[in-house]
Amino acid sequence: MSRAYLALGSNLGDRLAHLQFAVDSLAADSAVTVLAVSRVYETAPVGGPPQDAYLNAVVAVETSRDPHDLLAVAQRIEREAHRVRAERWGPRTLDIDLLLYDDVRLDDPDLTLPHPRMNERGFVLAPLRDVAPALIDATTTWEGVREAAVTLRTSWRNSSSAPSP
Repeated sequence: MSRAYLALGSNLGDRLAHLQFAVDSLAADSAVTVLAVSRVYETAPVGGPPQDAYLNAVVAVETSRDPHDLLAVAQRIEREAHRVRAERWGPRTLDIDLLLYDDVRLDDPDLTLPHPRMNERGFVLAPLRDVAPALIDATTTWEGVREAAVTLRTSWRNSSSAPSP
C-alpha cells in the first residue's frame, strides 16, 4: 500500500458539499482508505479570471492504486461533480490534485509528482500541514488563507457507496 495526499478545492455552487462528495467518493473506492482529512480553509483565487473564494482541504489516503490510476479516480470524481475545464485556473465545482505519492518522482505529460506548484500555494500547504505535519514547517503562515467555519465529515470507513454531489 502507498500513501498519497490529494488537495481538494471548490468555488462554485455548494462548495462544502463538493468537497464532502470528493472525500466520500474516495472513501467509497475499494482500493483507497482515507486516513485523515484536514480542516477546511477559505482562500482567495490564485491566477485566472475574477472569481469567488475557494474552500480547500487535503486528504491523506492509503491506496493500492498506482499514481496514474489514482489520478484517474480523482478525475472521475471531478466529472461526477460536474467539473468543467473551460478555462485554466477558472472557477470550478471541484478540483482534485494529486500532491504526493510516497516518495515517487514523476514527470510525464499526464502527471508530475510531487505536484509542481504545491510549494507556492498556501491553500495547499496549510491543509497539508494538518494531515502531514512533518512535511510542513509549523511556524509558516500564508497570506489570504484562513480556516473556514465549516468542517468535513469523517465518520465513514470505506463505505460501499458515496452520495451524489
